[in-house]
Amino acid sequence: MSAPTRPGSTEAQPPVFSPETVTACTRRIREHVHIVTDSTRQALGLSLGPRPAGEVVGTLPPLYPEWLGGRTFCEAHGIRFPYVAGEMANGIATTRMVTEMARAEMLGFFGAAGLGPPEVERAVRELTVRLEGRTNWGVNLIHSPAEPELEHRVAKLLLHHRVPCVSLSAYMELTPAAVLCAARGLRRDGDGRVLRPTRILAKVSRPEVAEKFLSPAPPDLLRRLVEQGELSAEEAELAALVPVAEDLTVEADSGGHTDNRPLGALLPRVLTLRDDIVRRLGYRRPVGIGAAGGLGTPAGVAAAFALGAAYVVTGSVNQTATEAGISDDAKAMLAQADVADVAMAPAADMFELGVTLQVLRRGTLFAPRAAQLYAAYRAHPSLEELPREVRTKLERDILRASVDEVWERTKQFWAARDPGQITRAQSDPKHRMALVFRWYLGNSSRWAIDGDTSRRADYQIWCGPAMGAFNRWTAGGFLAERANRTVVQIALNLLEGAAILTRAHQLRTYGVPVPAAAFTYTPRRLA
Repeated sequence: MSAPTRPGSTEAQPPVFSPETVTACTRRIREHVHIVTDSTRQALGLSLGPRPAGEVVGTLPPLYPEWLGGRTFCEAHGIRFPYVAGEMANGIATTRMVTEMARAEMLGFFGAAGLGPPEVERAVRELTVRLEGRTNWGVNLIHSPAEPELEHRVAKLLLHHRVPCVSLSAYMELTPAAVLCAARGLRRDGDGRVLRPTRILAKVSRPEVAEKFLSPAPPDLLRRLVEQGELSAEEAELAALVPVAEDLTVEADSGGHTDNRPLGALLPRVLTLRDDIVRRLGYRRPVGIGAAGGLGTPAGVAAAFALGAAYVVTGSVNQTATEAGISDDAKAMLAQADVADVAMAPAADMFELGVTLQVLRRGTLFAPRAAQLYAAYRAHPSLEELPREVRTKLERDILRASVDEVWERTKQFWAARDPGQITRAQSDPKHRMALVFRWYLGNSSRWAIDGDTSRRADYQIWCGPAMGAFNRWTAGGFLAERANRTVVQIALNLLEGAAILTRAHQLRTYGVPVPAAAFTYTPRRLA
């Protein structure tokens, strides 16, 4: 059998039928592939390039990674690839990561969650300079029920600096800050269409929350913002005509805040909900629906697109990228993870609400230790009423300091960030206990970021099963070397592999006996 034709060949090539040559053909995704029969008309084979002589059962056009998702999404954000690098908190998704994604014609978000306004503003100023003229970048705004004023300050900061995209995450209810970002600056063009200066992507895990972002902003929130002088009457009027979010990311079993939902069940449910709302409200532009959670291999990415995702969002796997703002020590721990090496633990930002997030379990005791703190918080009304043996164990094994020492450090932190928290704690012993325990939860992620090996057992590293799948896929190949794990190389390889697997599946649906080897892809350096 002759070798498959090279790209650009103008000569018809003899068909191929052996498993090895069929596999080779499936990887030539940027060429036409023809499905042909052999002389007995009992076997199907493949031919690349121009249409060959003889009976052709079917023809598939070239397939590019750029075409896997929704073209409308790419056009709206001025990007080439339907791929987003998510906003890993505490600046783990760094300005450098966002910059590299933008220059590679993808979309990236700076991880502003957990940072104070001065740190966020420094990052925004840096990105504005680095990416002058580009609009394919953004910053995260996280729901902060314990700190609504901080959430609102960050929202106003992003609007003031005209950040082109804002990703709203971990929201359970719409807040004034979220609605402000969605409504500020709305206007009509000459054709009467509503234009949005700030594009909103919302990340959701539940249909009832998705419906809030797929619908126009609530009238009471719009009215309140108008009364406070933060929106004009015209902006509020236009906000009642468009969905809160221009795009909606369906987040399945992911690292960090997650409901651990399977993507195969959640994404179709939200797609149907989107279609119903668009049909009922008559939006001119349907809301784009993307997928996140569990996407650490080409097969996972291909499956997300096959389910109907307009774009994909990666998070956990990017923590091992060279640009990620986390210590080499933590990256080494992540590189050892398998799909089951994760656990749920109390979230620092929503501790009192009992909200949990997904973290790395292998190599760290953070999850069980954080659970002990939450159990003590639930069982006792104040620090003073902790049983002696419980308090001693917490101070010795988890806090590594006395409760009084931790409270002094906690007061110093909140004095600079939100003094109202201290005032409340002085009159509410239960809240004081929560703040002391949150000191551990908050610092545990900082120890991982800084690489404080004396606290390695307490590292809080947000991580989903995708990390383990990524490690198994990359083992022994180009991306196994940490120096090669740039955020762009990770993205390009996931997309290239997804396109190759999609082509193999297409051919299989035509009856071609596609070997199992065709459904694998080994990472390599991509331009």
